[in-house]
Amino acid sequence: MEQLDFGEEGRYVKLDHKKDPLVKLNAIIPWELFRPRLRQVWREPERKRKSPAGRKPWDEIVMFKTIILCALYNLSDDQVEYQILDRLLFTRFLGLELKDNVPDARTVWFYRDKLAQAGVMEELFADFDGYLGRKGLKAMGGQIIHASIVSVPKQRNTRDENESIKKGEAPEQQGENPSRGSQKDTDARWTKKRGVSYYGYKNHVNVDAKNKFIRGYKVTDASVHDSRVFEEMLDEGNGGNGVWADSAYRSKETEEILEERGYRSYVNRKGSRNRPLGKWAKRANRIYSVVRVRVEHVFGAQSNDMGGRLLRSIGIVRAKANIGLKNLAYNMRRLAYLEGAG
Repeated sequence: MEQLDFGEEGRYVKLDHKKDPLVKLNAIIPWELFRPRLRQVWREPERKRKSPAGRKPWDEIVMFKTIILCALYNLSDDQVEYQILDRLLFTRFLGLELKDNVPDARTVWFYRDKLAQAGVMEELFADFDGYLGRKGLKAMGGQIIHASIVSVPKQRNTRDENESIKKGEAPEQQGENPSRGSQKDTDARWTKKRGVSYYGYKNHVNVDAKNKFIRGYKVTDASVHDSRVFEEMLDEGNGGNGVWADSAYRSKETEEILEERGYRSYVNRKGSRNRPLGKWAKRANRIYSVVRVRVEHVFGAQSNDMGGRLLRSIGIVRAKANIGLKNLAYNMRRLAYLEGAG
């Protein structure tokens, strides 16, 4: 950043006294770690550019930080443009001056969509997880597997339209009106939890029991049962052999998988109408839940501290990118917290 005038510098000093959280995040996160992969997506090779003329593209790190702000504060593209213009701490986080232009909402959408279509979010997530390991924050203490529903705006489809969507076909009315169809999320699905219906996707995560980092994730539509991705979510790199999960994952098949792969099962037991849980099974569940509840802190942070998990995108490709970005932003935030506590 260039030399600040007295008034601007004084306001930044006051922000520092108020413990601006983005200052710590900016200092701790190795942003240059992401540049090579981001540059491959954001900038075309020189040989493909028709001319060196025209406005230069935004720096890939500035754009990446912008969508991280969207994930940290649950901001839409229009909101993040306004907030960067309005808030000094956002401007400083991006390394911009007050006189500088800021990324507009359309550019933010375009940048995020390029990352989504390129499918690099999982690789960016893995890059940061590797960095955590090199810092000594490896996955340890066992692993907790859980899934959370991520809602999208409900679709007002007819029964026939829903049947067509489930078959992978475009509803007839969408063919007549393409603009209407472009606003339909045909990849999301309905599910019911505790008697309440939800429409959207699921964020399946593996959280290490010691440091509470998300070590792996998978995005599916909401109708996929948690247990269907259980084996896929197991992390062989975790230093502990314990596996915690709620009763939705409990089955004879999952217990056999854990035994065959050398894990110790702490999956909550479940009763049935004719065979309720006994005294010892209930006691075991309470003991297991002391560790398993740590995964709820992760989703609680995303729902409360990070502004919620409602998706504004359409389609599973963008859902995977946005949910992955939210998981990555959580890990960054978690690292900043641990570094501060240390």
